[in-house]
Amino acid sequence: MLGDNLYLVILIAGVGILALAINYVVTTREQQTEARRERLSWLQTQAEHTLHALAILKESGCRQDIIDKLNQHAMALIEEISLLAPDSELMSEISKLKESSDRSKPDKSRFNSDRAVKRAQIYINFAEKLIAQMAQAGKMTGQLARTYQTELYWLNVSLVADAHQYQASRLIESGDKLAALSHLKHAKAVLVRATAPQRQKQPRLDELQAEIDRIQPKRNWGAGALAESLDDYLNEKQP
Repeated sequence: MLGDNLYLVILIAGVGILALAINYVVTTREQQTEARRERLSWLQTQAEHTLHALAILKESGCRQDIIDKLNQHAMALIEEISLLAPDSELMSEISKLKESSDRSKPDKSRFNSDRAVKRAQIYINFAEKLIAQMAQAGKMTGQLARTYQTELYWLNVSLVADAHQYQASRLIESGDKLAALSHLKHAKAVLVRATAPQRQKQPRLDELQAEIDRIQPKRNWGAGALAESLDDYLNEKQP
């Protein structure tokens, strides 16, 4: 009787241990699956944003070394996706997006609408933040990151000014000089407000001012009453 009870206790304990082991395995697998799903979701978002940003930077004529650095980051993301989900639909979609990004060429005419400019600004701002994150992760020096961020900031400013200047040229061709003048003044204001060195801004400002003057010549108010009085005075003094 005692032996039967002991056997029953051992059996129950064994069943309990087995149940715990099975529960641990199931829970661990669920946690791993969830962690993998969350990681893939993060990788997808980061890869898509980075590849879109790369396309924008290429089209806007960004410095090649900045593009190369961000491309290295994109490749690292894609490589991790290929390890976690090699034959997935996600991998296929990211590969197509990478091919599209790789085919992008300099083409500033793509940023001639408000919507296109705003979209470009979103991804240039994303690239600025990504550069900072890469520096924090030790993938580049802080000094290099600041240089890249300055370049991206100026690219952002130039993109807006270029868009206004392009719209102005289109409006001049159509005969709407008043609207064209408004766009040129907006472009000038964007550059004036930009926190960039004056030597960097001045050539663009001079170019815009020349265009403004062609549409709206500076008014000649004449010498004025004071000058006329002075001329009269000097004439009286002559022998």
